[in-house]
Amino acid sequence: MPRCKCFRHLSSPDFSLIRKLGAEFVGTFILVFSAAGGPIVNQKYDGAESLIGNAACAGLAVMAMVFSTGHISGAHFNPSVTIALAAVRQFPWIQVPGYLIAQVSASICAAFTLKGVFHPFMSGGVTVPAVSIGQAFALEFIITFTLLFVITAVATDKCAVGDFAGIAIGGTIMLNVLLAGTTTGASMNPVRTIGPAIAAGTYKGFWLYMVAPVLGGLAGAGTYTFVKLTGDGS
Repeated sequence: MPRCKCFRHLSSPDFSLIRKLGAEFVGTFILVFSAAGGPIVNQKYDGAESLIGNAACAGLAVMAMVFSTGHISGAHFNPSVTIALAAVRQFPWIQVPGYLIAQVSASICAAFTLKGVFHPFMSGGVTVPAVSIGQAFALEFIITFTLLFVITAVATDKCAVGDFAGIAIGGTIMLNVLLAGTTTGASMNPVRTIGPAIAAGTYKGFWLYMVAPVLGGLAGAGTYTFVKLTGDGS
């Protein structure tokens, strides 16, 4: 089964770094605007979105952006993804700093745009733990593990159904939000947390959203890489 063209090796000379970073900025902006915007609308309009609506906002935004920009930048939109793919040698380390800068700056821009549009309801878009720090850390680790396991499969394994990568990744994000949205906000992504936290001035449990998704992502990508290599017999 042919591998999806969206996930061609990202160091290919066919793509310029500026275009990749531009695609990452736009995709991350739309992701954060949508994923944080759903809970803000939910807060402002007394539960109009519901947990299912919040899950759909995040999952559908990622699905749309993977199909729209995956062929340009690889559609990371998440430092956990960028770092994990670099760690398993599926993305060049030299491009990691540029991707992280694009992702963080897009997150901040999206959050302040939301703040301007929905003020004073910005706090609804901030990811804060509603359980103990240990429980929140474990949940963020596990759901990001799941996300990177899926992403590594569809992005790096020629035997995976890469043409449906956007659906697989978006569906995984929806699943994770349904599972952990009420307890941690289901960040899975440091920049999902950074921008809204800065815009709202709310930093409860901030550090765990920087650490747990990165560690979970590394574990998820590493686990799939191990399973793939073992299955190949290589």
